[in-house]
Amino acid sequence: MNRPDDAFHVYDTTLRDGAQREGISYSIADKLAVSRLLDDLGVGFIEGGWPGALPKDTEFFARARQELDLRSARLVAFGATRRAGTSAAEDPQVRALLESGADVVTLVAKSDVRHVTEALRTTFDENLAMVSDTVAYLVGEGRQVFLDLEHFFDGYHHDRDYGLRVLDAGLEAGADVGVLCDTNGGMLPIGIHRIVGEVLERGAGVRLGIHCQDDTGCAVANTLAAVEAGATHVQCTANGYGERTGNADLFSVVANLETKLDRRVLPPGHLTELVRVSHALAEIANIAPDTHQPYVGVSAFAHKAGLHASAIKVSPDLYNHLDPALVGNDMRVLVTEMAGRASIELKGRELGYDLTEDREALGRVVARVKDLEARGYSFEAADASFELLLRDITEADSRRYFTVESWRTIVEQRPGGEIVSEATVKVRAGGRRIVATGEGNGPVNALDIGLRQALGQIFPELASLELVDYKVRILEGSEGTDAVTRVLVETSDGKGEWDTIGVHENVIAASWVALEEAITYGLLRAGRVAEEHEES
Repeated sequence: MNRPDDAFHVYDTTLRDGAQREGISYSIADKLAVSRLLDDLGVGFIEGGWPGALPKDTEFFARARQELDLRSARLVAFGATRRAGTSAAEDPQVRALLESGADVVTLVAKSDVRHVTEALRTTFDENLAMVSDTVAYLVGEGRQVFLDLEHFFDGYHHDRDYGLRVLDAGLEAGADVGVLCDTNGGMLPIGIHRIVGEVLERGAGVRLGIHCQDDTGCAVANTLAAVEAGATHVQCTANGYGERTGNADLFSVVANLETKLDRRVLPPGHLTELVRVSHALAEIANIAPDTHQPYVGVSAFAHKAGLHASAIKVSPDLYNHLDPALVGNDMRVLVTEMAGRASIELKGRELGYDLTEDREALGRVVARVKDLEARGYSFEAADASFELLLRDITEADSRRYFTVESWRTIVEQRPGGEIVSEATVKVRAGGRRIVATGEGNGPVNALDIGLRQALGQIFPELASLELVDYKVRILEGSEGTDAVTRVLVETSDGKGEWDTIGVHENVIAASWVALEEAITYGLLRAGRVAEEHEES
């Protein structure tokens, strides 16, 4: 067991609060996989769900006892206090919390007087008894209990004393932490800091946690403000998933605590797992990773302006707020119309082409990039196309894997309404002239199949290539059916992916350029040696 010190809790609620995000639906297998990844990261607590209230969560805890071997984290069952007018021991949902097998339970309690009377429809004293009885019962059964004070900050503004009475009732009954919840997400950091400080000033021995929704866009900042005021338990979700606009993002909170506030909240060496775990969890949620997410997004340390690149060339930390490697990320230099010679030089070095000593070649690459971007190209999302451009300009001899003689496509509607696309491709490769045809569910698919059928006779490794994404964009300033289009193609060989670009007034022609470059780059990755250029 490699669990963090109990002095500070990193508590994840991706599987309960995060699952309330629109579009997320975790299977039990998903929940088990999420738990393992969070444990890999080194969080202290994983809230698995609400056993007894949701059958899927009940089954998850049953399977977790058999299938999960957590090294860093402890599994937490979430539930509510007993119902009004009954005892904790007799309440079936409280019993379900015990039967889950989790040795930590988080109870949610009403701390806003309006919710006590309007939602629970009970008295203030009965609500306090519900909290005290349930906490005491679970602690007596050997469980560690955290108390979530729902709507605490809103309630504090209406009747501050009652929320504090609910907190005291839970702590006096044996709860380890009172978690102040900004349930509606309407707070700002200055208010969070003030109220957490006021609550802590009331007496020694009170341990507070913080749970923030992101409705003002301040969930991470609010969480950090609470920590600065004295909270020692933070509740977050992976990638900020959650209801409405989400929760405090686990990865931003942890990264800020470790790198900005100098608090060691993960096991040593685990901070470098942030990017891997973030992206893996996004895959399980079936949500594309946020490219601009702080710390873990692929653009978090991407630099586009030539001024930035010039400074980074001297020292990377001049435009990076920290070393990306600390969180498992990398610095990237984007090649765009804003790029200068420094950007091109850094990007070339990143791709294995050192232009430092070849200023003439560097100048030609810069001129070529600016010319192409003026015509609609954008290399910031097409590294493979940019690498091929570098290769063409910097290599002394002009070599190709193949040359294209011609291609054509036919789209035919057959009797019955069936639409069939057919492509004919004529190429020269390996000293041969090859003609091949392909049928597909569209002209681009047919061209892709036809080209690979033709070249596959010379390059069998192309059988592993797969077109995994295809994007078309009408360029700004052009309109109508004859507008200039930009096509981005993403290709995979089963070991990695790469992106290529094509631009043309004809969308099929633009697609062909991107496909041709995708195949060329695939052969380059496979280690194929290109043949002497042969005119068609």
